Amino acid sequence: MAKPSNIPLEFTVRHCEPELVTPAKPTPYEQKLVSDIDDQEAFRLHVPLFNFYQYEPSMEGKDPAEIIREALAQTLVCYYPFAGRLREGANGKLIVDCTGEDVMFIKADADVTFEQFGEPICPQFPCLDQLLYDVPGSEGILNCPLLLVQVTRLKCGGFIFALRLNHVMSDGTGLAQFLFALGEMARGVATHLISPVWERHLLDARLPARITFTHREYDEVEAPVTTPITILPFDNPVQRSFSFGFAEVSLLRSLLPPHLHHCTTFELITACLWRCRTLAINLDPDEEVRMLCVVNARSKFNPSFPSGYYGNVIVLPAAITTVKSLCEKPLGYAMELIKRAKASVTEEYVKSVAALTVARAKQIHFPNVIGTYIISDLTKAGFEDIDFGWGKAVFGGPMIAVGVISHLMPTKNKKGEVGIVTSVCLPAPAMERFAKELDMLKHQASEGKKSKSISISSAL
Repeated sequence: MAKPSNIPLEFTVRHCEPELVTPAKPTPYEQKLVSDIDDQEAFRLHVPLFNFYQYEPSMEGKDPAEIIREALAQTLVCYYPFAGRLREGANGKLIVDCTGEDVMFIKADADVTFEQFGEPICPQFPCLDQLLYDVPGSEGILNCPLLLVQVTRLKCGGFIFALRLNHVMSDGTGLAQFLFALGEMARGVATHLISPVWERHLLDARLPARITFTHREYDEVEAPVTTPITILPFDNPVQRSFSFGFAEVSLLRSLLPPHLHHCTTFELITACLWRCRTLAINLDPDEEVRMLCVVNARSKFNPSFPSGYYGNVIVLPAAITTVKSLCEKPLGYAMELIKRAKASVTEEYVKSVAALTVARAKQIHFPNVIGTYIISDLTKAGFEDIDFGWGKAVFGGPMIAVGVISHLMPTKNKKGEVGIVTSVCLPAPAMERFAKELDMLKHQASEGKKSKSISISSAL
């Protein structure tokens, strides 16, 4: 069910002066090359994360900001590249200059209680920019802190942990590994369960570089003469979140033919979102649209990828069709396109993306048009399991959609039932159409199930 677009929650956040946290012990002064997968222009951006923690009586009198700040300094001893800076080397190749400088840390206080955010926590509300303050001068990709951390203490004794990551350094799995290590340090665990592994050369292109796949996820999209393509960013974007409980997922699954009933929940929800979004944005029927599925390729390697590697091992294969085909054909059509795109990812596919990065001199990026949609599945990333001593987070995830990128995040309702929530970003009129299309799809699934039930009863 769609969350309300206007949430009557206002609060004030008071920030302390930003601090620079350095590793607790001396670390190697060296330069480390990132991989050719890390090096693509598409990853030269910052990604946010927000974790919400309730009051924990056993931690009464302890300051989460101080504990996390000290743990951060300790964690940076093993993860010392995060305390460095990205520079451009020969031929534009990115290098981490491991200077042991610092990451940025902010303590803050908010005049709001945990309960006021509602239950379940909705990944969309005012003041997000205050819960992760964009310190002036820190927002660059090069020559700037690679991590920014903010801990905002709440009136009730709970707190919000927020982080901004330079995506060149890590994907979601790598970031979760770092944060689990940070949690271990905060709880007084002496050694990390998983030791960090750099070895970015594992994802460099071969010499000579060989592009062995057609990577349509990086198409240069040009507008047809007769039909202008909407280039991003679009005007007056709005954010809205949508949730899918177990019952709703089961209903939507009933819209699929029997041979697709064993699809993953990610594939099912992605097919629904892609179809509804395409209907909402009113493109020309013959225009191509593409769904880019974020695939963690660690399991695709033989021999297996080293445990502890925290760089980017994600690729984004594209499912491509026309607006007319996607909107007029059954939901199973979109599902099969998505499954086929995901199944195309192999170790060779990843090496081919690396080769493409080199061949295009790092200038590979995803089509910057409204007909492109990217969905990342974070339901198994484990961000909500990160424990700084106050127990697991009640919610953990990016909170907002960024342009054409949405994330699937785990959530729980008041009964403790697990579901999935996602945020969508669209112009306001398109958002209204999107919500209507999604409701219609759910209603279609509900009516179909009722009809099937009546048919079975009649037969009996």
